[in-house]
Amino acid sequence: MKTSIATVSISGELPEKLEAIAKAGFDGVEIFENDFLAFDGSPRDVGKMVRDFGLEITLFQPFRDFEGMPPSHRQRTFDRAERKFDVMQELGTDLVLVCSNVSPVSLGGIDRAADDFRELGERAAKRGLRVGYEALAWGRHINDHRDAWEIVRRADHPNIGLILDSFHTLSRKIDINSIRSVPKDKIFIVQLADAPLIDMDLLYWSRHFRNMPGEGDLPVTAFTAAIAETGYDGYFSLEIFNDQFRGGSTRSIAADGHRSLIYLGDQVRRLPNSKRLNVPPMPDRAKVKGVGFVEFTADETDAANLIAILKTLGFRKTKIHRSKKVALYSQGDIRLLVNTEEKGFANTSFAVHGTSAYAMALEVENAQDALARAVALGAEPFRQPVGEGEVDIPAIHGVGGGLIYLIDTRSDLGRFSEIDFIPLEDEAAVLVPANLERVDHIAQTVSYDEMLTWLLFYTSIFEAHKTPMVDIIDPSGVVRSQVVENDSGDLRLTLNGAENRRTLAGRFIAETFGSGVQHLAFETKDIFATAAALRQNGFRPLPISSNYYGDVEARFGLDPELTERLKAENILYDQDEHGEYFQLYSSTFGEGFFFEIVERRGYHGYGAPNAIFRIAALKKQMRPGGLPRE
Repeated sequence: MKTSIATVSISGELPEKLEAIAKAGFDGVEIFENDFLAFDGSPRDVGKMVRDFGLEITLFQPFRDFEGMPPSHRQRTFDRAERKFDVMQELGTDLVLVCSNVSPVSLGGIDRAADDFRELGERAAKRGLRVGYEALAWGRHINDHRDAWEIVRRADHPNIGLILDSFHTLSRKIDINSIRSVPKDKIFIVQLADAPLIDMDLLYWSRHFRNMPGEGDLPVTAFTAAIAETGYDGYFSLEIFNDQFRGGSTRSIAADGHRSLIYLGDQVRRLPNSKRLNVPPMPDRAKVKGVGFVEFTADETDAANLIAILKTLGFRKTKIHRSKKVALYSQGDIRLLVNTEEKGFANTSFAVHGTSAYAMALEVENAQDALARAVALGAEPFRQPVGEGEVDIPAIHGVGGGLIYLIDTRSDLGRFSEIDFIPLEDEAAVLVPANLERVDHIAQTVSYDEMLTWLLFYTSIFEAHKTPMVDIIDPSGVVRSQVVENDSGDLRLTLNGAENRRTLAGRFIAETFGSGVQHLAFETKDIFATAAALRQNGFRPLPISSNYYGDVEARFGLDPELTERLKAENILYDQDEHGEYFQLYSSTFGEGFFFEIVERRGYHGYGAPNAIFRIAALKKQMRPGGLPRE
């Protein structure tokens, strides 16, 4: 599978874009005309620069408003085409994109357009060049790839072919089966883009909201499978117009793009009876069976404060590491590590971010397969020295530079806590059991600009899906929230995208120098019994305004006795069509980290309607007036 990306898809100056595209692993690049025109160098300079980065120029684009022009304009269009051909020859590329005409003076007619392309093909052939025709979804006369193909077919010239763009086809809900009848040698290049489903003007939708395959809601995999059925073996190229990407990290977005194409090729390869694309084989997406552990990094002072909170939550210190300053705290199936090492990655993470949940372990069926897939999709592996006889757990870098460890039960990885840790005397006598059973979900706060990156990262590596985005209302703004989860509920990651630093999420990013885990949610089967146990352990719940409970009683028609119990324990309540949800929060620790305890009675969501009340309460505790200091 030959991969390419249009320079318009990422931010930066042309040399910076080309460097990022090459580093991401692409084979080729489309030169968007505006990027070329803004560059202070000749076409020959650009061509040399591209080749020096090990890339091929797959396409020069776009050439607009060509076919079907009236006699008074026709000659001028061919003169413009000849100028483009001059530039292409100096660049060292043989293919130009001609998009369907949108000029108000253009004339319709399949045969008229075919005649124009036949003549353009003759001119291109004299220079050894090719012309690809693309149907814009908002084209004045041609807005369907089937009509564009008919023009190419009637032009009947070897140097005239079709360019297929997933957005233009899928946004208009055109039958993709029609693609299968196009001869593969007449498809000159395939452009790919996804997009969220939004009901808006096609041109505006296309110019501002495209994203990488797998990041949106369009059936790009089915589109690509239809292309593969033709036997097409040319470039698959990304053409993404997105305001967020234009202001984002050049390298990160280029890496996302390459990951999206490799993941797309892998998806098509796995479709039943599908013609396979030439993509490197990789293991299946990893099935997650649970959270193996969450690891905190801290210095001795902060660790003591954190441990005090953990004890009020009913966690017992059950083991210590054989060679490192790491303690294991347990309850039910939950394992929390507190690392106070003064060297290694944990200490580096503490130096940058302060006390934080910098690492988590996911239990998968086969850790080595999960690692191999992650690396094949561009994830950065992590290793550091381990002591003699200790378990070397495979890991990759994740959100905010944190770590994701991969463990399984096939090897010693599943027994790391038995091998690497020494048991301690039971502390049960000094703590009341809180009956917390497992990690319900892990909430990661990221910059909104990173949301699509991490959604694609998780869903391409792990067998999981993303839920629709919801708005979390903060008294100081809006936070966009989306969940990555699997069907069993063993993996639940909430991603909260902050757009300004006045929100609680934005403050967390600003104060901890980047994205990371902001809270952990633990599951109980009886939240009222848990709340009573926590009270005996000295736990201090987050105080919730009494006004909340009168509203929730009226909204859901709750029994007043239940409302009083909720109020007495500062428990939040929600319902969905599947059942009930109860939430109990701790106060904040450090720069906005907190714990949550939940009880699910069939409920599928995450209590989004309660977020504004929880955030308001947290802000009151953190700073006078609930606002971050400027």
